[in-house]
Amino acid sequence: MSVVTIHAAKTNLSKLLARVEAGEEIVIARGKTPIARLTPIHAPKAKRQFGAFKGVVSVGPEFFEPMTHAELAEWE
Repeated sequence: MSVVTIHAAKTNLSKLLARVEAGEEIVIARGKTPIARLTPIHAPKAKRQFGAFKGVVSVGPEFFEPMTHAELAEWE
Protein backbone atom coordinates (compact mmCIF):
# COMPACT_ATOMS: atom_id res chain seq x y z
CA MET A 1 0.00 0.00 0.00
CA SER A 2 1.44 3.32 -1.09
CA VAL A 3 0.66 6.72 0.42
CA VAL A 4 0.60 9.80 -1.82
CA THR A 5 -0.31 13.42 -1.15
CA ILE A 6 -3.31 15.11 -2.73
CA HIS A 7 -1.04 17.17 -4.99
CA ALA A 8 0.82 14.07 -6.20
CA ALA A 9 -2.49 12.27 -6.76
CA LYS A 10 -3.85 15.15 -8.86
CA THR A 11 -0.63 15.34 -10.87
CA ASN A 12 -0.27 11.60 -11.48
CA LEU A 13 -3.86 10.35 -11.47
CA SER A 14 -3.52 8.30 -14.67
CA LYS A 15 -0.40 6.55 -13.38
CA LEU A 16 -2.03 5.88 -10.01
CA LEU A 17 -5.10 4.40 -11.68
CA ALA A 18 -2.89 2.11 -13.75
CA ARG A 19 -1.26 0.87 -10.53
CA VAL A 20 -4.68 0.34 -8.96
CA GLU A 21 -5.82 -1.63 -12.01
CA ALA A 22 -2.77 -3.86 -11.49
CA GLY A 23 -4.07 -4.67 -7.99
CA GLU A 24 -2.25 -2.16 -5.81
CA GLU A 25 -4.01 -0.18 -3.08
CA ILE A 26 -3.13 3.51 -2.76
CA VAL A 27 -3.93 5.87 0.11
CA ILE A 28 -4.30 9.60 -0.54
CA ALA A 29 -3.26 11.80 2.37
CA ARG A 30 -3.61 15.45 3.30
CA GLY A 31 -0.21 16.05 4.83
CA LYS A 32 0.29 12.97 7.01
CA THR A 33 -3.43 12.30 7.56
CA PRO A 34 -4.92 9.62 5.27
CA ILE A 35 -8.24 10.72 3.80
CA ALA A 36 -9.05 8.34 0.93
CA ARG A 37 -8.18 4.92 -0.43
CA LEU A 38 -7.99 3.90 -4.09
CA THR A 39 -8.75 0.21 -4.52
CA PRO A 40 -9.50 -1.84 -7.63
CA ILE A 41 -13.08 -2.75 -8.41
CA HIS A 42 -13.19 -6.40 -9.31
CA ALA A 43 -15.25 -7.43 -12.31
CA PRO A 44 -18.58 -9.00 -11.41
CA LYS A 45 -18.70 -12.76 -11.49
CA ALA A 46 -20.20 -14.33 -14.57
CA LYS A 47 -23.81 -15.42 -14.25
CA ARG A 48 -24.47 -19.11 -13.92
CA GLN A 49 -25.53 -20.87 -17.05
CA PHE A 50 -28.34 -23.39 -16.70
CA GLY A 51 -27.26 -26.84 -17.86
CA ALA A 52 -23.53 -26.13 -17.72
CA PHE A 53 -22.83 -29.53 -16.07
CA LYS A 54 -25.10 -31.54 -18.36
CA GLY A 55 -23.32 -34.79 -19.16
CA VAL A 56 -20.65 -34.12 -16.53
CA VAL A 57 -22.64 -34.75 -13.34
CA SER A 58 -25.33 -37.37 -13.00
CA VAL A 59 -27.68 -38.23 -10.14
CA GLY A 60 -28.88 -41.81 -9.96
CA PRO A 61 -32.15 -43.04 -8.44
CA GLU A 62 -30.32 -44.07 -5.24
CA PHE A 63 -29.88 -40.37 -4.46
CA PHE A 64 -33.61 -40.10 -3.73
CA GLU A 65 -33.81 -43.17 -1.46
CA PRO A 66 -34.16 -42.55 2.29
CA MET A 67 -30.94 -42.54 4.34
CA THR A 68 -30.13 -45.40 6.66
CA HIS A 69 -29.98 -44.83 10.42
CA ALA A 70 -26.16 -44.96 10.24
CA GLU A 71 -26.06 -42.25 7.55
CA LEU A 72 -28.48 -40.06 9.52
CA ALA A 73 -26.33 -40.48 12.65
CA GLU A 74 -23.31 -39.12 10.74
CA TRP A 75 -25.20 -35.88 10.10
CA GLU A 76 -25.97 -35.33 13.77
